[in-house]
Amino acid sequence: MSGEAFNWHEFLGRWQEEWVPRDDLDEEEDEDDGQTAGLGRPGADEAVIAAAEERLGRRLPASYREFLAVSDGWHVDQTAGVYQLGGAADIDWFRDPYDMTPLYEENLGDNPREEDVLLAGMWQRALRLETDSDMSHALLDPGDTDQDGEWALYLYKGWGGELPDRYPSFRAYMEAMYRGFHADRAHRSDFVNATTRVRDAHVKDAVLLALQGRYEVALSLLEEARSFGRPGSAVLLNQLRHLLAPRSPRDYGNLVDDPRYVAEILPVEAMTPARGEWRLGGDDHWLGMMAARGAARETAQAVLGALRDGTHHYAPPGPWGQAVAEAREAARWGATDAAWRMLRDALPQWETPGPSLLAPIGLLADPVLGPLVTPERGREILATPRSGQTGPVPEPVADLDPPGLAWLTGTTANRQSLDGYRCVWVEGIDPAGLPALIGEEGAELSGPTDPRRAAWQARKPHEREGVELWEDRPVVAAGRTAEAWAFAFDGHSHHHLTKLFLSPARRASSAGRAVVVWRDPRISSPGERSAAFHLSVSEQGEELYAFTVRGTEIEHSGAIPDALDPARLFRPDDTELDCELRALEALHTELGLSLPRFALTQGSLHTFTTCSWTRAPRTGEGFSYVRIGGLGH
Repeated sequence: MSGEAFNWHEFLGRWQEEWVPRDDLDEEEDEDDGQTAGLGRPGADEAVIAAAEERLGRRLPASYREFLAVSDGWHVDQTAGVYQLGGAADIDWFRDPYDMTPLYEENLGDNPREEDVLLAGMWQRALRLETDSDMSHALLDPGDTDQDGEWALYLYKGWGGELPDRYPSFRAYMEAMYRGFHADRAHRSDFVNATTRVRDAHVKDAVLLALQGRYEVALSLLEEARSFGRPGSAVLLNQLRHLLAPRSPRDYGNLVDDPRYVAEILPVEAMTPARGEWRLGGDDHWLGMMAARGAARETAQAVLGALRDGTHHYAPPGPWGQAVAEAREAARWGATDAAWRMLRDALPQWETPGPSLLAPIGLLADPVLGPLVTPERGREILATPRSGQTGPVPEPVADLDPPGLAWLTGTTANRQSLDGYRCVWVEGIDPAGLPALIGEEGAELSGPTDPRRAAWQARKPHEREGVELWEDRPVVAAGRTAEAWAFAFDGHSHHHLTKLFLSPARRASSAGRAVVVWRDPRISSPGERSAAFHLSVSEQGEELYAFTVRGTEIEHSGAIPDALDPARLFRPDDTELDCELRALEALHTELGLSLPRFALTQGSLHTFTTCSWTRAPRTGEGFSYVRIGGLGH
């Protein structure tokens, strides 16, 4: 507010002029107490304000002094908790009559935030402004000031059991109450005035600006309109916010009742219960809510089921829909960056089905394409002109997949580096053929799913009929690399390379060259066995070469290319991590191997269960199977 003039006469006069009582107020009572005729009172003389300051022993902050000079008190509203603000003669120190100070001080802890310390001390320092309220208090705190000397105002609702709402000044509080006064009456057909007309015009302007890619201006207009409760502003604003934070659920109100929008909006509404995050009343409660908003219960149930089993497809019409289908085909095999480029190029062709949809929100609910929409890409969508509008095109967001395999040694989204991984690459085949090559008997590709969750939920050997305890049948994610190798990847292997290891490379190479890499889990405790790194390469069912490294021990066979010589890659004087990184870089350079990081760590891919990576123990060989905390090893 520094240097900003504020006209209290104009502000309070407009508020008074726009006054319409709430439906549940008694009109006769309004007439009796004079509030409809006048929300405020004549302004206080400077002498009256000065006398109050002398009584209080403090000079009042500027915005409150200016208010009193225009209106010596104000009727706020029934909905605000505080009904009546007193005048200069009514205000007094609060003095913490409810002993809130010790309650807040005991929760400060050893390293409290500055705002928590201020709040704990506020109760003893604050100036009480209200004279009529519903167990609520408007408290000006002289200990919480800004650069202009304004005191923060805390609105404490004693019946709510919540922390007080903080406003940086008395003026900010009054402006918020004015917006609340509007929002409370926005549903009334007789509540029309200059303020509502301006905000409604802003909503219309925001729609056009958003489609032109000027989403930041549209966002500001819609936030203001939403604070005044203007119709339609909330669902428009939520679309912008949703794309800026794609993993945060949003409410789209009655848009599910409009056939123009239901295909985009209903699946997005179903995302939260589909993820299992809906608690209150379960599916029935959610389905009831959708029905109350106008969505057919059968339709909502079908959409929820399709999201849960991964079969839902976002399928808009026209050229945009064609691009969506092509992008999904690329993304479901791991080519997420290529898929995003397809969507980016086609985005200007997206057409809004009506004035209440600003962007292709339905994309977020697609199980394959939805994960591709990061916050950065969400901003790219919003900044791209679409639906026939023109404007500057944003700079493309950088691709998210690094080349090669080195990323396996680093950190991935939402977790630390992979502590164990293994992969089969097969050259020149379609990834849909992998189950026939290395899958267990009857293995089939699942629908696109989160490969991490599929691995965690896989049944252990003791839980499967006909599976021996020594067998190691991982659930792997299937896809295609940028160099056209089909891959089957297990990034959550907690198994170790043992003498029973049986590389699937020979079996995988019946149609061409196949490569197997296994990095068993890292060892973090001193004195434990060394972690291992294995490579085997086969072609036409015959092993060409292989090696396994455990600490300083190297086992090898076949004619290993110099670039992949384990003695060169795994040097005794280097750290395990350095050796692993050197080996992964050599595999990318020598064999052209890579893996799509984004699809494997954040996306959705097809999965299947492989044949066992271990063989049956032979005579004289031991085998143990231990379950700890529900995990089999």
